[in-house]
Amino acid sequence: MGKISQIFEEARKEERNYLLEPEAKTICSEYGIPVTKFRVTKNVEEATQFAEETGYPVVLKIVSPDVIHKFDVGGVILNLKSSEEVRDAYNRILVNVKKYKPDAKIVGVLVQEMAPPSTEVIVGATKDPQFGPALMFGLGGIFVEVLKDVAFRIAPITKSEAQEMITEVKAYPILRGYRGQPLADINAIVEILLNTSKLVMDHPEIKELDLNPIMVYEKGAITVDARIILE
Repeated sequence: MGKISQIFEEARKEERNYLLEPEAKTICSEYGIPVTKFRVTKNVEEATQFAEETGYPVVLKIVSPDVIHKFDVGGVILNLKSSEEVRDAYNRILVNVKKYKPDAKIVGVLVQEMAPPSTEVIVGATKDPQFGPALMFGLGGIFVEVLKDVAFRIAPITKSEAQEMITEVKAYPILRGYRGQPLADINAIVEILLNTSKLVMDHPEIKELDLNPIMVYEKGAITVDARIILE
Protein backbone atom coordinates (compact mmCIF):
# COMPACT_ATOMS: atom_id res chain seq x y z
CA MET A 1 0.00 0.00 0.00
CA GLY A 2 1.39 3.42 -0.95
CA LYS A 3 1.99 6.20 1.54
CA ILE A 4 -1.13 8.14 0.48
CA SER A 5 -3.42 5.08 0.58
CA GLN A 6 -2.10 4.33 4.09
CA ILE A 7 -3.01 7.83 5.25
CA PHE A 8 -6.56 7.56 3.90
CA GLU A 9 -6.89 4.07 5.40
CA GLU A 10 -5.75 5.31 8.82
CA ALA A 11 -8.34 8.12 8.75
CA ARG A 12 -11.08 5.66 7.78
CA LYS A 13 -10.07 3.28 10.61
CA GLU A 14 -10.30 6.13 13.12
CA GLU A 15 -13.60 7.25 11.55
CA ARG A 16 -12.21 10.70 10.76
CA ASN A 17 -13.52 12.64 7.77
CA TYR A 18 -10.48 14.94 7.88
CA LEU A 19 -6.72 14.49 7.81
CA LEU A 20 -4.34 15.64 10.51
CA GLU A 21 -2.05 18.44 9.36
CA PRO A 22 1.08 16.27 8.99
CA GLU A 23 -0.96 13.78 6.94
CA ALA A 24 -2.23 16.56 4.65
CA LYS A 25 1.28 17.98 4.25
CA THR A 26 2.74 14.55 3.48
CA ILE A 27 0.20 14.10 0.68
CA CYS A 28 0.96 17.59 -0.68
CA SER A 29 4.68 16.75 -0.66
CA GLU A 30 4.04 13.52 -2.57
CA TYR A 31 2.37 15.63 -5.29
CA GLY A 32 5.20 18.14 -5.56
CA ILE A 33 3.39 20.87 -3.60
CA PRO A 34 6.13 22.53 -1.52
CA VAL A 35 5.47 22.59 2.24
CA THR A 36 7.42 23.86 5.24
CA LYS A 37 9.85 21.37 6.80
CA PHE A 38 8.06 19.57 9.63
CA ARG A 39 8.22 16.63 12.00
CA VAL A 40 5.77 15.15 14.49
CA THR A 41 7.68 14.87 17.77
CA LYS A 42 6.78 12.68 20.76
CA ASN A 43 8.72 14.50 23.48
CA VAL A 44 10.57 17.73 24.28
CA GLU A 45 13.98 16.27 23.35
CA GLU A 46 12.80 15.31 19.84
CA ALA A 47 11.21 18.75 19.41
CA THR A 48 14.33 20.69 20.39
CA GLN A 49 16.56 18.44 18.30
CA PHE A 50 14.46 18.95 15.15
CA ALA A 51 14.23 22.71 15.82
CA GLU A 52 18.04 22.87 16.04
CA GLU A 53 18.38 20.88 12.80
CA THR A 54 15.81 23.01 10.97
CA GLY A 55 17.03 26.35 12.27
CA TYR A 56 15.06 29.02 14.11
CA PRO A 57 12.45 30.44 14.20
CA VAL A 58 10.05 27.49 14.38
CA VAL A 59 6.36 26.92 15.08
CA LEU A 60 4.87 24.29 17.40
CA LYS A 61 1.35 22.85 16.85
CA ILE A 62 -0.61 20.16 18.62
CA VAL A 63 -1.44 17.06 16.55
CA SER A 64 -4.64 15.52 17.86
CA PRO A 65 -7.82 14.15 16.24
CA ASP A 66 -9.69 15.75 19.16
CA VAL A 67 -8.41 19.27 18.48
CA ILE A 68 -9.56 20.70 15.15
CA HIS A 69 -9.26 24.44 15.89
CA LYS A 70 -5.73 24.42 17.26
CA PHE A 71 -5.32 28.20 17.59
CA ASP A 72 -8.49 28.60 19.67
CA VAL A 73 -7.27 26.29 22.44
CA GLY A 74 -3.67 27.50 22.63
CA GLY A 75 -2.42 24.57 20.57
CA VAL A 76 -0.20 26.69 18.31
CA ILE A 77 2.79 28.81 19.36
CA LEU A 78 4.68 30.83 16.73
CA ASN A 79 8.10 32.38 16.27
CA LEU A 80 10.16 30.33 18.73
CA LYS A 81 13.80 31.35 18.56
CA SER A 82 15.71 29.05 20.93
CA SER A 83 15.67 25.57 22.46
CA GLU A 84 14.50 27.11 25.77
CA GLU A 85 11.52 28.70 24.03
CA VAL A 86 10.72 25.40 22.29
CA ARG A 87 10.79 23.50 25.60
CA ASP A 88 8.55 26.03 27.28
CA ALA A 89 6.11 26.13 24.32
CA TYR A 90 5.96 22.32 24.10
CA ASN A 91 4.90 22.01 27.74
CA ARG A 92 2.47 24.93 27.50
CA ILE A 93 0.72 23.39 24.48
CA LEU A 94 0.21 20.09 26.32
CA VAL A 95 -1.18 21.92 29.37
CA ASN A 96 -3.54 24.00 27.17
CA VAL A 97 -4.87 20.93 25.35
CA LYS A 98 -5.39 18.94 28.55
CA LYS A 99 -7.27 21.91 30.01
CA TYR A 100 -9.49 22.06 26.89
CA LYS A 101 -10.09 18.28 26.71
CA PRO A 102 -8.51 16.18 29.47
CA ASP A 103 -8.99 12.92 27.52
CA ALA A 104 -7.77 14.28 24.16
CA LYS A 105 -5.78 11.76 22.13
CA ILE A 106 -2.40 13.37 21.47
CA VAL A 107 -0.45 12.04 18.48
CA GLY A 108 2.44 14.42 19.15
CA VAL A 109 3.55 18.01 18.67
CA LEU A 110 4.34 19.23 15.16
CA VAL A 111 7.54 21.25 14.86
CA GLN A 112 7.81 23.18 11.60
CA GLU A 113 10.03 25.87 10.18
CA MET A 114 8.51 29.34 10.28
CA ALA A 115 8.36 30.56 6.69
CA PRO A 116 9.64 34.14 6.25
CA PRO A 117 6.78 36.62 5.66
CA SER A 118 5.93 37.42 2.05
CA THR A 119 2.92 37.76 -0.26
CA GLU A 120 0.26 35.26 0.87
CA VAL A 121 -1.97 33.37 -1.53
CA ILE A 122 -4.56 30.63 -1.12
CA VAL A 123 -5.22 27.57 -3.26
CA GLY A 124 -8.28 25.46 -2.55
CA ALA A 125 -10.52 22.79 -4.02
CA THR A 126 -14.11 21.78 -3.33
CA LYS A 127 -16.08 18.94 -4.83
CA ASP A 128 -19.16 20.14 -6.69
CA PRO A 129 -21.84 17.40 -6.82
CA GLN A 130 -22.54 18.20 -10.48
CA PHE A 131 -19.17 19.19 -11.98
CA GLY A 132 -16.64 17.45 -9.72
CA PRO A 133 -13.61 19.17 -8.17
CA ALA A 134 -13.45 22.95 -8.58
CA LEU A 135 -10.15 24.74 -7.95
CA MET A 136 -9.93 28.16 -6.30
CA PHE A 137 -7.12 30.73 -6.25
CA GLY A 138 -6.90 34.04 -4.42
CA LEU A 139 -4.58 36.34 -2.51
CA GLY A 140 -4.57 35.91 1.26
CA GLY A 141 -5.81 38.10 4.08
CA ILE A 142 -8.37 40.82 3.35
CA PHE A 143 -8.54 39.96 -0.36
CA VAL A 144 -10.15 36.61 0.26
CA GLU A 145 -11.96 37.29 3.56
CA VAL A 146 -13.57 40.65 2.83
CA LEU A 147 -13.31 41.28 -0.89
CA LYS A 148 -13.97 37.65 -1.97
CA ASP A 149 -11.40 38.23 -4.70
CA VAL A 150 -10.98 34.68 -6.03
CA ALA A 151 -10.97 32.77 -9.32
CA PHE A 152 -12.42 29.29 -9.97
CA ARG A 153 -11.89 26.55 -12.57
CA ILE A 154 -13.22 23.00 -12.89
CA ALA A 155 -10.43 20.41 -12.60
CA PRO A 156 -8.46 19.14 -14.37
CA ILE A 157 -6.85 22.41 -15.45
CA THR A 158 -4.21 23.18 -18.06
CA LYS A 159 -1.19 25.42 -17.58
CA SER A 160 -2.88 28.28 -19.45
CA GLU A 161 -5.99 27.95 -17.25
CA ALA A 162 -3.80 28.11 -14.15
CA GLN A 163 -2.19 31.29 -15.49
CA GLU A 164 -5.64 32.76 -16.25
CA MET A 165 -6.81 32.07 -12.68
CA ILE A 166 -3.88 34.09 -11.34
CA THR A 167 -4.30 37.06 -13.69
CA GLU A 168 -8.10 37.15 -13.17
CA VAL A 169 -8.02 38.21 -9.52
CA LYS A 170 -8.30 41.97 -9.03
CA ALA A 171 -5.30 41.95 -6.71
CA TYR A 172 -3.03 40.47 -9.43
CA PRO A 173 -0.95 43.71 -9.69
CA ILE A 174 0.27 43.06 -6.12
CA LEU A 175 1.91 39.85 -7.36
CA ARG A 176 3.67 41.90 -10.04
CA GLY A 177 5.29 44.26 -7.55
CA TYR A 178 2.66 47.05 -7.36
CA ARG A 179 3.87 50.03 -5.28
CA GLY A 180 7.00 48.38 -4.02
CA GLN A 181 5.49 45.01 -3.17
CA PRO A 182 7.97 42.17 -3.76
CA LEU A 183 7.61 40.37 -7.08
CA ALA A 184 5.96 36.97 -6.75
CA ASP A 185 7.07 33.83 -8.59
CA ILE A 186 4.04 33.24 -10.85
CA ASN A 187 5.50 29.99 -12.21
CA ALA A 188 5.67 28.57 -8.68
CA ILE A 189 1.96 29.34 -8.17
CA VAL A 190 1.07 27.79 -11.55
CA GLU A 191 2.94 24.63 -10.54
CA ILE A 192 1.04 24.42 -7.23
CA LEU A 193 -2.30 24.87 -9.03
CA LEU A 194 -1.47 22.13 -11.56
CA ASN A 195 -0.27 19.72 -8.85
CA THR A 196 -3.37 20.42 -6.73
CA SER A 197 -5.54 19.73 -9.78
CA LYS A 198 -3.79 16.37 -10.28
CA LEU A 199 -4.13 15.51 -6.57
CA VAL A 200 -7.90 16.06 -6.43
CA MET A 201 -8.44 14.27 -9.75
CA ASP A 202 -6.43 11.24 -8.58
CA HIS A 203 -8.24 11.08 -5.23
CA PRO A 204 -12.01 11.56 -5.60
CA GLU A 205 -12.40 10.85 -1.86
CA ILE A 206 -11.14 14.41 -1.21
CA LYS A 207 -14.14 16.65 -0.56
CA GLU A 208 -12.27 19.85 0.33
CA LEU A 209 -8.67 20.97 0.23
CA ASP A 210 -7.27 24.22 1.57
CA LEU A 211 -3.66 25.41 1.23
CA ASN A 212 -3.63 28.59 3.28
CA PRO A 213 -1.45 30.51 3.48
CA ILE A 214 1.06 29.81 0.74
CA MET A 215 4.00 32.23 1.03
CA VAL A 216 5.16 33.30 -2.42
CA TYR A 217 8.66 34.71 -2.87
CA GLU A 218 10.57 36.16 -5.81
CA LYS A 219 11.84 32.62 -6.30
CA GLY A 220 9.63 29.77 -5.15
CA ALA A 221 6.67 29.37 -2.81
CA ILE A 222 5.93 27.33 0.30
CA THR A 223 2.70 26.05 1.86
CA VAL A 224 2.46 26.90 5.56
CA ASP A 225 -0.85 25.18 6.39
CA ALA A 226 -2.72 22.38 4.61
CA ARG A 227 -6.19 21.06 5.34
CA ILE A 228 -7.95 18.10 3.67
CA ILE A 229 -11.55 17.00 4.32
CA LEU A 230 -12.68 13.60 3.04
CA GLU A 231 -16.06 12.46 1.73
